[in-house]
Amino acid sequence: MPVLLRPTRPRELTARVRRSFRSRVSDDPTGAPDWVRDIALVGQGPGWFEPDGVVWRVHGDLSTLVGGIAALLGQGAHPLALAGVRRHSSYRTDPWGRLAGTARWLVVSTFGSAELADREAARVRGMHERVRGRTGAGRAYSASDPELLRWVHLAFTDAFLAAQQAVGHDLTGRFGRDWPDAYVAQWSCSATALGATDLPTTRRELTDALRALEPDLEPVPADLLGFIAAPTGLNPTERRFYAELAAAGALVLSPSIARFAGLPGRDDRSASARARLRRTRWLLRSFQLALGPYSPSEEAARYRLGLAPAPEWLGAPAH
Repeated sequence: MPVLLRPTRPRELTARVRRSFRSRVSDDPTGAPDWVRDIALVGQGPGWFEPDGVVWRVHGDLSTLVGGIAALLGQGAHPLALAGVRRHSSYRTDPWGRLAGTARWLVVSTFGSAELADREAARVRGMHERVRGRTGAGRAYSASDPELLRWVHLAFTDAFLAAQQAVGHDLTGRFGRDWPDAYVAQWSCSATALGATDLPTTRRELTDALRALEPDLEPVPADLLGFIAAPTGLNPTERRFYAELAAAGALVLSPSIARFAGLPGRDDRSASARARLRRTRWLLRSFQLALGPYSPSEEAARYRLGLAPAPEWLGAPAH
């Protein structure tokens, strides 16, 4: 007698997709590691950024998946930043752990209480103190160098802003036409807390700062380009999804960085580029339906602030 397999119900499939994605990006089987739980439980009141303000909305958007890829390309274009990543990072042997480490700083700074964000900044500063050495050409580097911190901040800020504008939700109706300037200005405090100085506070200043640093950049190595385009450890479905994100990431990259990566960047305004970004925007909207409106980190923050009940993954701790 044949064995009949019960078909997977849409709700079960959605839950499976949600668990798989959250586990992947957090590098934790529960999808809510201790540092996410701390967002719910450590400190009281708002953190560095206004709840539901522009930083929350940019970093809570799935466009950050595209922005993160563009940001890594920017980091790879600076030889000193790249040396620190290559020699003091497990990105090749444990790429998802490395991703989770970066995500931790981003989401704790964004959604955590002021107490927790300060603690996270101190943790990252301590890590940076240990990342120092010399490149193969003999140039000294230190992750705590304010100028190097400034470059990483510029590349990340530009990437997340451009991705939001290209494939994220339109924030103009909520925050006005000048929301990009507000984002650049507000997010700069996160880099100041790490030791960066002379940071831009408007979109125009950000563009000018990137352009001024072009003489410091070098071509992104081919092996890094290949790794960013197709990281290891993905199943076939994840590879197809990631390929769409990576293609969009190449199209939101700053012109100041794109030529060092051999990629089109934002200067590509062709019909095919516009179609690619529309497809990515649709893909992210569809994926959002499976994930729900908020990430675990934002769910945790909303609970801490009394804006929502305790998330299921948190249980019911005493508040």
